[in-house]
Amino acid sequence: MEIIIGVLSLAIGVSSGYYIRQVIAKNQLDTAEAKASKVVEEAEKKAQEVVIEAKGKAVNILEEAKKKELDREKQIMRLEERLEKRETTLDGKMDEIERGRVMLEKKAEEIRQIRKEVEETRAQELKRLEKIAGLSKDEAKNVLLQLTEEENRDVIAKKIKDLEATGQEELNKKAKDIMTSAIQKYAGSHSADVTTSTVSIPSDEVKGRIIGREGRNIKALERLTGIEIIVDDTPEAIVISGFDPIRREIAKIAIEKLVGDGRIHPTKIEEAVEFAKQEINNKIREAGEAAAYDVGVAGLEPKLIQILGRLRYRTSYGQNALLHSLEVAHLSGALASELGADVSIAKKAGLLHDIGKAIDHEVEGTHVEIGIKILQKFNIGKEIIDAMKPHHEDYPFESPESMIIAAADAISASRPGARKDTLENYLKRLGELEDVVNSFEEVEKSYAIQAGREIRVFVRPEKIDDLGAIKLARAIADKIEKELKYPGEIKVNVIRETRAMEVAR
Repeated sequence: MEIIIGVLSLAIGVSSGYYIRQVIAKNQLDTAEAKASKVVEEAEKKAQEVVIEAKGKAVNILEEAKKKELDREKQIMRLEERLEKRETTLDGKMDEIERGRVMLEKKAEEIRQIRKEVEETRAQELKRLEKIAGLSKDEAKNVLLQLTEEENRDVIAKKIKDLEATGQEELNKKAKDIMTSAIQKYAGSHSADVTTSTVSIPSDEVKGRIIGREGRNIKALERLTGIEIIVDDTPEAIVISGFDPIRREIAKIAIEKLVGDGRIHPTKIEEAVEFAKQEINNKIREAGEAAAYDVGVAGLEPKLIQILGRLRYRTSYGQNALLHSLEVAHLSGALASELGADVSIAKKAGLLHDIGKAIDHEVEGTHVEIGIKILQKFNIGKEIIDAMKPHHEDYPFESPESMIIAAADAISASRPGARKDTLENYLKRLGELEDVVNSFEEVEKSYAIQAGREIRVFVRPEKIDDLGAIKLARAIADKIEKELKYPGEIKVNVIRETRAMEVAR
């Protein structure tokens, strides 16, 4: 029974709890829905307010945009009005310019027509004047000049002398200053090293050993060196004869080595000649390097330096070619410095100006042509080649440096003691100089003096006057330049002398 009562009580309790729970949940639901409804209403109200505010702002923005658009349209209209006014003004100016151009063309045509008429009239007048005078325009000009010259011969002669004297004095002074400064900067020796052709022998017994049995030793030497060895009665000396100075030097070194060694036979001779050749090659290279270093020329290829060194064993009129090239390089640098030219170009061209002489006995052509080919082969700059090639006036002078090289070459070659010339060539040159001068009919006699540096010309006074003497000097100088080859320059001195003699008794 108690159990039943307990079960019933439990069932009643559960039912009561469920009911109470449902009531509480319903009340809570009613409360949440009310809150949600309230939130929705407030949100809708705010949204309506925002939309109304946005519409108001949109209306305001639209009104401002319309206002700005109206202002812009007004500005555009004003700009269009201004452009129209400018176009109208430009059209007017263009019309004026066109009218002016037409007028100018018309006036230019009138001027051309007037000029043509003037030229035709001038030509007609000239023809009429020529017909009246019986002379052409050029003939009349020559007659007028001749009459003027005849009437003022003394004045013209005096004026020419004054101008020549003044100009020559200034030029001579300036030239002497430049030359003196350049030469003082390079104080080279006047003596030249000439390759010797004599070898000293300690005794005649050694001389016999050099000859060898049946002359086999001396024949071997001559065959290997390509020169001739002369063993005569000269005590303690052997003469080496040959045109190639390098071969002569090889023979000299080989003989000196054989004499020093004491063993002289064909095998030793071959060894000595090979040693001499190597020694000469070393000396040639050292000479080329020393020359380039002395002048301050860098960057030359070894083969070109070897060719340059060969000039040590080359002479020209007794002057050592390498020493001459060094002297020309130093003088060219000094002259270029004085005259404001390129010193580096002048020095390099001066050093290489006679490079062709190193192999001119092996290759056809002048040493200038050979030198140009050598320098082109070793990619030497065109400015260097252009500077060195006219030094004998075979090519035109193309730069100040080319004239400087020619001047330095003449200074080095013509200074006292630099070169040796044969008496025959010297007398031949003087005779040719006097023959050229005596070919003028006004000349009575002439004398070449100062080793051919000056020619004194005595004219017949009855056949020529002072102005004619000035013209004759110029004509003689021109003919000498065209027909003769000579180092340096030749001064032409025309002397016109009239003597009147009477005896008082």
